[in-house]
Amino acid sequence: MFQAKPITFQLESSQVAFAASYLQGIAFNHYTALLQFNPNNPILSNWLAFTQEFSSKFGVFDTVAEAEENLFNLRMRNNERFMTFIVQFEREAYKTSWNYNALWFALCHALPQWIKDILCLAPKQTTYDRYKVLVTQVNQHYWEDRSENMVPQTSWNTSGNTNWQAGATNGIQSSIPTNPANPTPRFPPGQGVPNIN
Repeated sequence: MFQAKPITFQLESSQVAFAASYLQGIAFNHYTALLQFNPNNPILSNWLAFTQEFSSKFGVFDTVAEAEENLFNLRMRNNERFMTFIVQFEREAYKTSWNYNALWFALCHALPQWIKDILCLAPKQTTYDRYKVLVTQVNQHYWEDRSENMVPQTSWNTSGNTNWQAGATNGIQSSIPTNPANPTPRFPPGQGVPNIN
C-alpha cells in the first residue's frame, strides 16, 4: 500500500496514521491516549516502533499465519449453502499462498460428513476446481430436494447419473479415496430428507 502511493506515505508518521485508522477497541483507545497525552512518543512517528508496540500488546500482525489458522478452523454447517461457504473459505485462502493441493485438503476437511459420504460414491476428481464443481452439484441437489420436499434420488450412487458426471468430471480419476466401509450417503437430520444409516 505504502509503495503504491510513495508521495502520500513518504513520512512514516503518515504510514502510522493510516494504519491507526483501522484500529478498534482498546487498541484504538491506546492510540488516541498517546495522541492526547504523549504526542511526541516515537510510536506515533516511527513505523517499526508502532508495529512493535501494537503487535506485542494487541494482536497478530502476521496475517498469513492468522489466515492459515482461520482457514483450517473453518467448518461448513450442515444447513449452509456451499456457495456461501466457499466465498468465506477462499477469502482466507487468498491470504495464505497455499497451493491447490493444500487448499483441496483444507476444503475436504471443512465439509460436513454427509457431503463427504456422497463424494465417496461420486466420480473422482483430480483438481481443486473440479472438486469444487462436484461439491456444488451435490449441495445444489440437496437444496433442490429439500425445496421440493422429496427424498434424494437413488442416482447418487449409480454410474448412470450423467448430469453430474458430464458437468464435473468427464471420467477423470482422482487421488481422493473412497470409503468402502461407509458407502451410503448420510444427509443431515431434520433437513427434509431422511437420515440414511
